[in-house]
Amino acid sequence: MERAMRRVELAIVGAGPAGLSAAIEAAKAGVHVVLIDENEKAGGQLFKQTHKFFGTMEHYAGIRGIDIGERLLKETEELGVEVLLNAAVWGIFSGNVLGLIQDEKGMQLKADKILLATGAMENPLPFPGWTLPGVMGAGAVQTLMNIHRVLPGKRAVMVGAGNVGLIVAYHLMQAGAEVVKVVEAKTKIGGWGVHASKIARFGVPIETSMTIKRAEGKDRVERAVLVKMDKNWKEISGSEEIFDVDMVCLAVGLGPMLGLAWIAGCQFEYIEELGGYIPLRNEWMETSVQGIYIAGDSAGIEEASIAIEEGRLAGTAVARSLGHIKNDEARKRTGEIQKRIDELRKENFPKILLKR
Repeated sequence: MERAMRRVELAIVGAGPAGLSAAIEAAKAGVHVVLIDENEKAGGQLFKQTHKFFGTMEHYAGIRGIDIGERLLKETEELGVEVLLNAAVWGIFSGNVLGLIQDEKGMQLKADKILLATGAMENPLPFPGWTLPGVMGAGAVQTLMNIHRVLPGKRAVMVGAGNVGLIVAYHLMQAGAEVVKVVEAKTKIGGWGVHASKIARFGVPIETSMTIKRAEGKDRVERAVLVKMDKNWKEISGSEEIFDVDMVCLAVGLGPMLGLAWIAGCQFEYIEELGGYIPLRNEWMETSVQGIYIAGDSAGIEEASIAIEEGRLAGTAVARSLGHIKNDEARKRTGEIQKRIDELRKENFPKILLKR
């Protein structure tokens, strides 16, 4: 059954850190916001993150991700942001019209402005045995442990030493599992030293230039065979190590979820450091398609703190575009936000602005 088309000022697809932050900034300025998410609860990845954030007070330093999520949800409620949960956006059409399904009913939503804050998905890593039960992505492990309180294994190998791999390895140990080793195919770990130090203090070895060769087992993972890599990314014969494990956890990178941006016809550019193809945007987070904005990991894979700031920037930009904030005030606010973003980013951050 199709419901009649509604019209709103701002429709945000994705209620994670970027979407929630954007909704708050826009609603504060008086924008009518509808926040859409396919899950049963808003908050996205924040409710999987039991570790404390870093940075400044504006970045919620010293506060756990789950508590940040609760704060943002409470603020959206106080501001009267309309939230549509269990709602899947399946299409985006000319005139900024979204096609949705909620509770098995279809609807169309016409928005003056649309913000895509759809987040990211985990990259796969195929190898012999990768379809065995017990091989899973780090995000899936986090969901099972920190959302559903299910420990998916008792003895694990972590493949990938970026922040996600290091953090989830620590979460596994907190939940009572043993992490026998963390391996990284690159020549150095990609995550922050503070996360590596936490698991190293528990005696967990972290080895670079090493990856998984295969997983073995009859009905599920029983062993993991690891192998060293040379400078040309080739396996070193005779360097295999075998561990008895019941879980192989993969943390080999994320890719932006960009289906709606592709459908909308946004201009893309391949930027490896940000996870692959990403939509280009201007200083206001607006893509090449007028009226469509993007923020968070869907705009390029970075940290949750940056997703929050990009959401704030996009929400402020939309309020300006709709006339709820004067241009000078908007530039002052976005200048402050951009300064905080620059403090979080590395010096060699790639150029992503549209050339107009």
